[in-house]
This record gives sequence, C-alpha cells and structure tokens, in this order.
Amino acid sequence: MESIMLQLLPLLNAWWWPFVRVMAMMASAPVLGEAMVPVTVRVLASLVLSILMLPLTTSAAPIDPISLHGVAATIEQAVIGGVLGLAFHFATSVMMVLGYVVSSQIGFSMAVMNDPINGQSSDVVSALLTMLTIVIFFAVDGHLVIAGVIGASFKAWPLGGGYHPLLLQTVAWNVAWVFAAAMLLAVPIVFATIVVQIGFGFLNRVAPTLNLFSLGFSVVTVFGLFMLAQVVRFIPGHYIRISGQVLDMIETQMRVAHG
Repeated sequence: MESIMLQLLPLLNAWWWPFVRVMAMMASAPVLGEAMVPVTVRVLASLVLSILMLPLTTSAAPIDPISLHGVAATIEQAVIGGVLGLAFHFATSVMMVLGYVVSSQIGFSMAVMNDPINGQSSDVVSALLTMLTIVIFFAVDGHLVIAGVIGASFKAWPLGGGYHPLLLQTVAWNVAWVFAAAMLLAVPIVFATIVVQIGFGFLNRVAPTLNLFSLGFSVVTVFGLFMLAQVVRFIPGHYIRISGQVLDMIETQMRVAHG
C-alpha cells in the first residue's frame, strides 16, 4: 500500500496544481463561469483539462499540498487562473455595460426581467446582448482559446515561480478600458436619441398645447430600437476585436514573465 501511495503521490502532486489554476479560470471566465453553468460541469471540465496538462507540470519540483508551501502554491495558482479568466471577462462586460447604457437611454430600463445567467434581474437589451455574446463566444471557439491560454500560462508562470505584479496591475488598469469601449459603442444610439429629444423640445416650444411628452417617449423608444438594430450588426466584429486586444495583453505579459 505504501509503495502504491509513493507512486501515486507524484501524479497527484502534478495534477492538483493545474486543476486549481484551471478551476479558478473557469470560475471567472466568460460564459463558462456564469451561474447558468452547473458547478458539476465546471469541475468536470477543469478535471479533464488538468489531466491533459499533466505533461506541463510533471517536471515541476514536488510540493506537499498539505504543507504551508503547498497552501501558498495553491493560492498562487488560483490567483493566476482567476486573473486570466477575469481578463477574458472584459470583452463580455463591454457588451453588458453597453446594454445598460442603451436601455437607460431608450426607456427600457423599466422593462426588467429575470436573468438566469447572472442570477439576478436585468433589462431586456442587456439580456439580448448577453445571449448574442454567448453565441459569438462559441462561434469563434472562445472555449478553445481559453484552454490554449491556460496551457501556455504554465510555461510563462510555472509552478512555484510566482507571478509578476505587472499582471495584476495591467488587468486592473484595463477596467477603465471596459467602460470606454462600451461608451464608444453606445455613442451612436445616445446621440440619435438626444437629437430626437431636442427636436421634440423645439416642437413643444412651437406648439405648447400639444401633449408631446407621451408622444416623445414612444418616438424615442422606436427610434432607439431602430438605431440598436443598426448597431447590433457590428457587435460581432467589435467583440472579436476586443477579444484580440485581451489576447495581446495576455501575450505581452507572458513574454515579460518568460523573460
């Protein structure tokens, strides 16, 4: 029995670290880390990926998972995986922020429905853009890209080698980029609805006896939906471009870490 345990211990040691990193990335990655994906599916996917990545970790120095060094290494793997998954989540967050901005602008912020993805209530436009983002994510093989990145991360940040603080700093600074990208996508709709509201303001000055407030709300909603239909056609291209920027950011950090 002791001989069997001595043979299984190196294998268990090599499997545990990629499992922690992959599981942390799955928990924070877009689509795969959402509440609609059962935890069981996420754990099984992490288990399969960690087994496939055993050749990348078998050469690492053995670390006792129960020791204090093992606890520190576990936290290290969880931080690296979580940060990489959060970086990919930026592209999806851009579309979610865009949906909230558009909904508040065209008067759909009151049309709230239960969102099974996030486990909370959200407006209709945000739910629509989120579902569109999920379709685009699998259409461009985003799940395979994430698997490739987590595999390459073991070469850039090997077990026990730590991670450069520049990785956390870069991801934190890109949070502002999410809001900037969402606002740039929402500018056409916001500008168009403002023009319509200004036009109704001038019309109200010309004919103050007309009840233009109720009519203006309907016109702004219809015109906003028309502009949203024009913008939605370009969302797949923007999502792919934003995801490419995230990949470039991760690749740059990997080159810095690899030296």
